Amino acid sequence: MTETARLSARKTAAVARGVATRGIYATRAENAELWDAEGRRFIDFAAGIAVNNTGHRHPRVMAAVAEQAQAFTHTCFHVAPYESYIALAERLNAATPGDFAKKTMLVTTGAEAVENAIKMARAFTGRSGVISFSGSFHGRTLLGMALTGKVAPYKKGFGAMPPEIVHSPFPNGFHGVTEAEALGQLERLFASSVDPERVAAIIIEPVQGEGGFNIAPASFLRALREICDRHGIVLIADEVQAGMARTGRMFGFDHSAVVPDLVTMAKGLAGGFPLSAVTGRAEIVDAPNPGGVGGTYAGNPLAVAAAHAVLDVIHDEDLCARAAEIGEVIRARLTQIAARQGMECIGDVRGLGAMNAIELVSDRASNAPDAALTAAVVAEAEARGLILLSCGTRYNVIRMLPPLTIPMEQLAEALDILEAALEAAVMKQAA
Repeated sequence: MTETARLSARKTAAVARGVATRGIYATRAENAELWDAEGRRFIDFAAGIAVNNTGHRHPRVMAAVAEQAQAFTHTCFHVAPYESYIALAERLNAATPGDFAKKTMLVTTGAEAVENAIKMARAFTGRSGVISFSGSFHGRTLLGMALTGKVAPYKKGFGAMPPEIVHSPFPNGFHGVTEAEALGQLERLFASSVDPERVAAIIIEPVQGEGGFNIAPASFLRALREICDRHGIVLIADEVQAGMARTGRMFGFDHSAVVPDLVTMAKGLAGGFPLSAVTGRAEIVDAPNPGGVGGTYAGNPLAVAAAHAVLDVIHDEDLCARAAEIGEVIRARLTQIAARQGMECIGDVRGLGAMNAIELVSDRASNAPDAALTAAVVAEAEARGLILLSCGTRYNVIRMLPPLTIPMEQLAEALDILEAALEAAVMKQAA
């Protein structure tokens, strides 16, 4: 029995079934490479699901954490606060969109950031309703999965969801939902399902993550800003996956020049250490009473130190420009592959910066999803040494999230593997 098989058996016996995993058991990683329990090398196009934007174990991140560990690892900010938390709040206040007074709170996970943003919006407005979008993902907590616009696996079997959360269609031209239709449906929701005067917040991802890397048009975000201003609704940008230079700008909303009231961030914020944040208008962030937000591990000193290093690396290594460069290379190669005879399975190539995807279909006339082929491509790539992730409400999207520090020769190698995996999976399906 291989070490991977032994670990898999132990995992099955000891770990909750609902914690889904792949068959790659990591032993070490460096920048864009990862090695498993069998010593096999992989190029990592998942980056811990957009967490390791600065690569695995960036030297500056590791040095910052090691230095902090020599001072203290935990005091709880509620009990004995520390300067590094304050300094990070100041930096995030300056980095997020908007020329107005801002404040920040730090927590641990993306779902926590989202929940606290909703709490702030409700406390500020005195309202309780929230509008999210189809295909969205906002976490696995009770409120997070209620906000999420995808049933399986996130809501299935978990019973009733919290009330006063409404989903509106996300504009998606490939799936036949125009921007005008999405805005019209939102107005119809106000007339038929939820009084806008009861809506505390509208929350949206500038690029949907789990939903399939669907990009919100800039004009749609501008329309949401106008609707929120008209009705006194808080606009929340969920930048958990799209933020921290991933899309070629610091935040996904930066592409539209739309300024949200609150921004949630996590994943790439601390280079692999658990940290998230809510940053926004000071009067909204300050709406909860003292003690109403926070947490025991919120703003852990080690993660805060890592985040300071990540922000330094993004600036000093110009990772926003690097993300744009990486994205151009990926989309050019994918478009070239999709144009080849026999690759009609690629229905769409899309992306923003280094957040890219292909949607696989059984035929381009109907754009019917091909989830089986998607799973086969991911498996073929893994067998050849490339880690990929699937996503999408129809389970037929392959997303690409390489570290923004990936060497260009490894990027080219990964795209060669992806092309070979596509060819192999298509041939096996046709056989």
